Amino acid sequence: MPPSRLLRAALPLTAAALLVPLVTACSGGADDTGSASGGGQRLRVVMAFPPAQAMSPYGDDAVTLSRLAVVEGLTALDREGAAKPALAASWKRESPKAWTFTLREATFQDGAKVDAAAVAHSLNAAQKASPKPRVLSDTGITATAEGAGTVRVVTTAADPLLPQRLANPSLTVLSAAAYRDGKVNPAGHATGPFTLASVKGAVSATLERNEHYWGAKAKAPGADVTFVADGTARANALRTKAVDVAEYVPISQASLLGEGLVHEFPSARTNGLSLNTEHGVFSDPAMRAAAREAIDSKALVKAVYEGRADSAQGLLGPGVRWAAARQDPAGRAKAASKAEVAKAPQIVLATYTNRPELPEAATVVQQQLQKRGFTVKQVVRDYAQLEADALAGKYDAFIQARNTLLDTADPVSYLASDFTCDGSFNISQLCDKRVDTDVDKAAALAGTDARHRAAMTAEARILSTDALVPLLHERFVQGYDDSRVHGVALDPMERTLITADTRVG
Repeated sequence: MPPSRLLRAALPLTAAALLVPLVTACSGGADDTGSASGGGQRLRVVMAFPPAQAMSPYGDDAVTLSRLAVVEGLTALDREGAAKPALAASWKRESPKAWTFTLREATFQDGAKVDAAAVAHSLNAAQKASPKPRVLSDTGITATAEGAGTVRVVTTAADPLLPQRLANPSLTVLSAAAYRDGKVNPAGHATGPFTLASVKGAVSATLERNEHYWGAKAKAPGADVTFVADGTARANALRTKAVDVAEYVPISQASLLGEGLVHEFPSARTNGLSLNTEHGVFSDPAMRAAAREAIDSKALVKAVYEGRADSAQGLLGPGVRWAAARQDPAGRAKAASKAEVAKAPQIVLATYTNRPELPEAATVVQQQLQKRGFTVKQVVRDYAQLEADALAGKYDAFIQARNTLLDTADPVSYLASDFTCDGSFNISQLCDKRVDTDVDKAAALAGTDARHRAAMTAEARILSTDALVPLLHERFVQGYDDSRVHGVALDPMERTLITADTRVG
């Protein structure tokens, strides 16, 4: 048995101890029933990422709240990433910078009415937040109430994507009672089908059905949520029926669980090798080209992901279906020879442990680069310990898994944040005026088809620089027993998981 298989076979035993607090935190066994007031069985859910900002909507915890169906914004997204009504029943663009949104009749979980003043307050609070939500990194918004049921939103620059932007979980709408003493507390003050009743640090949370929800009521009376970073422990909890839904089952555990418990689907997440274009070995385009030629995506998919991923196609994977009409990169540099590469200084390749496949992927990439002649040192840590250094350009190469549609469901914002001179998440330190021009052209377009074509032009330009070498496109693997658990959302954009329709039985 290969060493990696031996390691994987041993993992369920070493993680077994982690299941004790998990099972204790969940509400009983598989036959638990829900509260008498609503009937049905409570959901038991294990999530991969514990709260990092006390469930603040202005950071990554906002996505957790969205995936648990606690929060909502003025809009939501359909399967294609287009905006659809949520708390806003309709909207109209008055000018390139101004939009009006007409609200539906709805009530906050604390009983307050959802009116224009509350919506404007929430949006303006997000604009003033520090740090500012990433979705607002490339624009500013000002919201004003125009009567009780209409909100006017003005952007600092023309923004054809404002309806999609307002679907971002960081722009959730909360009641006035959520804002106290400079902090934001969504517990009991949001509008989703489930109310966040309590949170126990980074360990667990309790959800209750929102009986006053404006849409179809949740079919489950509530949910008991635990946060477990160890993927093997999450898989074991699913295997032993300690939970009903396990978020992000590791690839190494998927085949052990069997097809009835794992559900994979294409994602908008691309795993890429960011190369430092500003300093070090990869400031030379010929060295970046040599690194690109060294990468064997199919071998990486087979060795690490056991075939449960898609070979690299570009910056945007099969989860973005219209990206299949991509353009070929032109004007790429000629790759340095193996002899030239061998003379280069040692490079530092970094990645993080939070996604269990990435450290193993880094080992395979290291081997592929070494075969080409590079001398490679690995740095593998928790993401929180790496992000600041990665953004500061302290690594030669960085492997990350990036959701290309996370902020606005439109990849142009991803291209802007990751690859333009002023990009807020530019790990490759790329500054190419031609790239900036192409991204700016795409950002200025309102028509969907024209915007998609322009995004593909920008993608080709970025790929021609070799600032990022696509490694593969992840498939998400969510865990639940499809013979007894229904209504779990398999969302390529990672916005939803538990919904009003999720139920046991």
